[in-house]
Amino acid sequence: MIDLLLFPMFRRPSGTRPGRRAVAPAAAAVLAVLTVAGCTGSDGADDGRDAKPPAASVPTAVPGADASLPAKARTAENVRNVLLARITEDEERFGSGTESVCSTASAEMFTAKCAAAVTATGESAELALREIGGRAGFATLDSVARGLRAAARGYEASACASAPAAEATRTECRKHAAVIAQGYEDLRTGSTAALAGQ
Repeated sequence: MIDLLLFPMFRRPSGTRPGRRAVAPAAAAVLAVLTVAGCTGSDGADDGRDAKPPAASVPTAVPGADASLPAKARTAENVRNVLLARITEDEERFGSGTESVCSTASAEMFTAKCAAAVTATGESAELALREIGGRAGFATLDSVARGLRAAARGYEASACASAPAAEATRTECRKHAAVIAQGYEDLRTGSTAALAGQ
């Protein structure tokens, strides 16, 4: 394009000797304008294309939910997690409620199977009391755990797994076994109540 514009301006006028080339003053002016325009246009285009928007600010990380809980709530949650890990496994082995081997309707209530469930439930109750450690805010769980511990001791003291013949003893065994059968569900309820400080 520039060649076409400049060709008439640089053409040797007739009568001019080949050794001396006359350049019209206008040619120099055009060259200057084109040069300036070319530089300006290129820089402007590059500035527009290369300009990058400012980087977005990165939000501050929000602490995890557990870290944001009050100290008492974190303690209650830890107790609950430890306890649930224990009782969930035992519940699968021995059943719970009417499905428990210690249910008063179960034929295994006076057998070694119920005795094993009694031992496991008593250990879970002891675990709960150790985890509570005398802290406030665990009234429900503390009461449940103490009741289960007493029931486990009563079942063992009455030798219920040996199927005693005396009706009075059998009645005691049924009372203790009923508490044990409901024990896992009661421990779960108590650990949940502790989250609310109860």
